[in-house]
Amino acid sequence: MRPLVFLSLFILCFAAQAQSWPSKPVRIIVAYPPGGGIDVMGRQIAEKLQGMWGQPVVVENRPGANTIVATDAVAKSTPDGYTVLMTTDATFSINPHLYAKLPFDTERDFTPVTMLVLLQQLLVAHPSLPANSLQELIKLAKAKPGSINYASYGSGSQPHLAGEMLKNKAGIDLVHVPYKGISLAVPAVIAGEVQLTFAGIATSTAPLKSGRIKALAIGGAKRSPLFPEVPTFTELGFPEVETHAWFGLFLPAGSPKEAVGRIHSDVKKILDEPEFRQKQLIDRGYDVVGSSPQEFSSYIKKDFENRGRAVKISGAKAE
Repeated sequence: MRPLVFLSLFILCFAAQAQSWPSKPVRIIVAYPPGGGIDVMGRQIAEKLQGMWGQPVVVENRPGANTIVATDAVAKSTPDGYTVLMTTDATFSINPHLYAKLPFDTERDFTPVTMLVLLQQLLVAHPSLPANSLQELIKLAKAKPGSINYASYGSGSQPHLAGEMLKNKAGIDLVHVPYKGISLAVPAVIAGEVQLTFAGIATSTAPLKSGRIKALAIGGAKRSPLFPEVPTFTELGFPEVETHAWFGLFLPAGSPKEAVGRIHSDVKKILDEPEFRQKQLIDRGYDVVGSSPQEFSSYIKKDFENRGRAVKISGAKAE
């Protein structure tokens, strides 16, 4: 009996250790500055996790170098489950195609935990543009090649890739005008500096409702419930024009499976809270996901391939 007793005690002890995570503060490193959508979501989730775990969950913003600063910091951190990266598709789907060399390997050095949300962007235009649909825009661009411009927030950004893919598939000539930040593109359209841009629902809602811009199309497989009158690129015959972005959580490769599973399951509970899901996510234009680590990993592989094609077509290079 003694060996069995010892074995039972060992199993109970091991189970207790597996259940003990987290036993100290957890850091969520956000790859973007304070105040943006991903930062706000990160802080909301951190506050809820802190209550669930009984441990401090601290959000640390490390913007810079198109998310590379934060990503490198997490890649080089101890893989114990206590340092989490919160970033977007730019890090894993786009940057590896833009940069000849990165200080980390996005596939080798990270464990995907969960995709939080998916965001689809609208193609929006200044009201003076004599086109009220994507079809009219294409017709106008073909009649006056090179006379219509669109804003992005840099070479290789989501709007740039979407704009170049639209040009390629529609056979039109639009002029790319890169701005220095994500917050400048929509104001540039409102001011009439440029005629078009691709922008998220949260950024676009107020100027759309006030008539300062108009929407021609939206990305994704289905229309947004917030703008049901705006058709998708897919239904208009351009499924290759992907305008999406996503927010996700990652741990360094080699992190304990217990930490990966616990973060995913508890974050999924938060995303599924009816009030939080509706008011903080759906009403702001986010498609709620909460995918498993395996589902997220499979999605990233496909997204990486699709964005690679878009980068090649665009000719984008790291700035």
